[in-house]
Amino acid sequence: MISFLGLCVQNLIKTIKYIINRQTNFSSVISQAAMISYDSLSISLTIVFIAAAVISLQVSKQFLMSGAESYVGGFIAVALVREIAPGFAALAIGARAGTAICAEVANMKVTEQIDAIKTLGVDPVGYYFAPRLIASAVTVPMVVILAEFIGIVGGMMVAFFAIGLHPNRFMNTVWLLLNTRDIYISIFKAFVFGVLITLVCATQGYKTTGGAKDVGISTTKSAIEATFYLLVADFIINIIFYVNVGI
Repeated sequence: MISFLGLCVQNLIKTIKYIINRQTNFSSVISQAAMISYDSLSISLTIVFIAAAVISLQVSKQFLMSGAESYVGGFIAVALVREIAPGFAALAIGARAGTAICAEVANMKVTEQIDAIKTLGVDPVGYYFAPRLIASAVTVPMVVILAEFIGIVGGMMVAFFAIGLHPNRFMNTVWLLLNTRDIYISIFKAFVFGVLITLVCATQGYKTTGGAKDVGISTTKSAIEATFYLLVADFIINIIFYVNVGI
């Protein structure tokens, strides 16, 4: 695991150098953005919507019994923005787009397409990683912002039908408890998650050797590794921004 992390860091440095030298094809970035985030948008929003609805259903009646039903909106908004939306959306994108990136790069590696790129004097890491890294770093935060909005709407609908909580009362506590700092941290999380998804999955694909069977094995490994590193990064970010700091 440590050696793999070191390989990821090396590939990240190579990719940044490639981007700084302005060798990245803009059209390739657009196509990768569509594959990574746009194609994963429906599943990401659906997962976050259902998660918010379930949480709203679970806590609404409990808050009602304690006379604090007005705070359902604020509770759901804070939980969504701080954790649920960036975490669940990133996991969905990693499961769908991350594995596709790994399979694509691994297939290029075992069919010697990457070796052909090397003979042309082009850095294959920068060539294949840069468009995907830029696309995920820019578009994953966009997906997370949409997921937060959809999740709040889902929680509001469930609270209305479950305990008759008026949308105005729901939204009042959203604005009361949610602050811009939480939104900024959420966007930063999404940025880090987007970089990690591409970096981990593409690196796993790049180190693949063998044949078609090994491509499948690498794809499975990439899903597991991406999930692990996303959770570790989430834990570290929460420690940095929320430990010993007021809510």
